[in-house]
Amino acid sequence: MSKVKVNKKLILIARTALLSAVAVVLAILESFIPDLPFVLPGMKLGLGNIAVLLCVELCPLPCVLYVALVRALFTLVTRGGVAFFMSFAGAIVSSLVMYALAHTKKLRFGCLGIGVSGALSHNLAQLCVAYFIVGNAVWAYLPVITLFSLATGALTSLVHYFTLPSVVKIPLLH
Repeated sequence: MSKVKVNKKLILIARTALLSAVAVVLAILESFIPDLPFVLPGMKLGLGNIAVLLCVELCPLPCVLYVALVRALFTLVTRGGVAFFMSFAGAIVSSLVMYALAHTKKLRFGCLGIGVSGALSHNLAQLCVAYFIVGNAVWAYLPVITLFSLATGALTSLVHYFTLPSVVKIPLLH
């Protein structure tokens, strides 16, 4: 048998590209889900966050931020500038929060804690952007967004928890 030298940088680029594609595909699938009547306009489940959670587990921080940027750019193309700024702020802040929590050595937050923290920080960052557009009225949404973050963060965390063992068996992602 011949030994093939594997370029680790190339593997990391391919892994990041694959997770970026997964994030976009999940966002496309999520766009087919109609808005629920009790949910504020623009609130989504955050299915693309599943790919970011996987990236947090499998990649260094620059790759995680790249996946977040790709998600935000997809939003720019499909929903416009305001949605992009809100998506970008939420994606970057939540990625930083999830990465920091996942890689904290002294405390273990677990999959659920990381996912819920990511959803909450994502929505809070979006509220901050909305504040500059709309003003103080956006803070009235804080209780609803907090509850929604708990639910969506728990959902994406559970999907991540049950898919991670299968995903790490893929050679490119191992």
